[in-house]
Amino acid sequence: MPERLCTFDYAAIRLVPHVEREEFFNVGVILSCPAHKFLEARIFLDEKKLECFAPEVSAETVREYLDIIPKICTGSKSAGVIGKLTQRERFYWLTAQRSTIIQSSPVHTGFTADPCATLEHLFEKMVR
Repeated sequence: MPERLCTFDYAAIRLVPHVEREEFFNVGVILSCPAHKFLEARIFLDEKKLECFAPEVSAETVREYLDIIPKICTGSKSAGVIGKLTQRERFYWLTAQRSTIIQSSPVHTGFTADPCATLEHLFEKMVR
């Protein structure tokens, strides 16, 4: 029996150390697959790249900002009010347009039978 394909949405998480210059590098991926009740993020901060882009920006501070993203995905109590939203609402909140140093790419759509494997593939392709 062939695997059932379901739609998914994903966005890259970008670090934009100097918003006014619009330069960024990817630090993660968020993937939502409602049919599988799946919403997860993979995050990796390349501190050497950050040092090249913006030596004055604290990696520790950036890590604090990034650490909340997976907590929002899981609906953790430590995510506060946002964590209480539905899974789909949390995805849209995380991928909303912002003018801060943590931004997301536009949302893209695809088909998958295994959202976890798809997230890992996208993470390796776009971040690592």
